[in-house]
Amino acid sequence: GQVDIDGVFGPTETILLADKTANASFCAADLIAQAEHDPLATAILITNSQELIDQVNSEVERMLATQPRGDIAKAALDRQGQVVLVDSLEEAVDLVNRIAPEHLCLLLDDPWSWVGKIKHAGGLFLGEYSPEVIGDYIAGPSHVMPTGGTARFGSALSVHHFLRTMPVVGLSPAEFQKLGPAAVHIADAEGLSGHASAIQIRLDSLAKGA
Repeated sequence: GQVDIDGVFGPTETILLADKTANASFCAADLIAQAEHDPLATAILITNSQELIDQVNSEVERMLATQPRGDIAKAALDRQGQVVLVDSLEEAVDLVNRIAPEHLCLLLDDPWSWVGKIKHAGGLFLGEYSPEVIGDYIAGPSHVMPTGGTARFGSALSVHHFLRTMPVVGLSPAEFQKLGPAAVHIADAEGLSGHASAIQIRLDSLAKGA
């Protein structure tokens, strides 16, 4: 092949991580927007507020009745939709990092303060006015993001997927003398004596010529 084209992109998934300050109607609309893709779409709400859960459930039911793709969204929510009540936002973050969702929306009082705690997500959407849908269409990030937990090691599709790099190593004798002993140590630790010898023979040659 000429370029890398493959990845795990779909079915689509979104997690809303929300606290009591979140707008229940916005949350419901975001869950439905995700779920209307197809019956395999995953839409999850994780929160530490039972009151928000009750409000969101009510809003989802109300909104589904008016959506042209409500049947599809309902099928997805019934099959893959989840509402998760946690004791703390810290617990929620741990859960999110284990799931590594394609999209993670932080509908929190201070979403920016939580960004550094998120280790695995295809894309982060911060606050009530950065919904995942605006990212899909116009805000700028790639619409193709890793799904199925692959955000643990993958990134959103970009031009870099279609480029390749070729490292070039060209050490001077002085640089080799500085780095070589560490390479010998690593080779010895791996039990690869031939590797160690390929370094050591050069170090010895340089030492004789000094």
